[in-house]
Amino acid sequence: MPELNKKKTLGILAIAGVGPYQEKAGEEYMSPEQMDHFTKILKAWRDQLHEEVSRTMSHMKDEAANFPDPVDRASQEEEFSLELRNRDRERRLIKKIEKTLIKIEDDDFGFCESCGIEIGIRRLEARPTADLCIDCKTLAELKEKQMQG
Repeated sequence: MPELNKKKTLGILAIAGVGPYQEKAGEEYMSPEQMDHFTKILKAWRDQLHEEVSRTMSHMKDEAANFPDPVDRASQEEEFSLELRNRDRERRLIKKIEKTLIKIEDDDFGFCESCGIEIGIRRLEARPTADLCIDCKTLAELKEKQMQG
């Protein structure tokens, strides 16, 4: 696993206070224990994102000032703009996490939406909201590049 992905995976797992899932011999894919593992990860991640959104809103309310100096005012507006863009990305991610939690409830988690094969424990730990296997995701990205080119 490339170093950056390994750090990201460990970060997501650390948020939930869990380690990488240790499969048991003969364990069926997406067993109740695996579903619990991913539910814990997704809920912890969602809760952390909610906290960050709340913290940003508090920060913006507390720090909002009408600076007389246009440069100071512009600097603050740029900072707030960046924060709002980040929060918007996080809001979309929260929606994706909620959709994934529903898939777990419906026993529809862990399988590629395109071809139906197992996405895999390690890929899901790296990207718990993944809904495509690595092959279908790669193919989708190639098609997207062709459409843009």
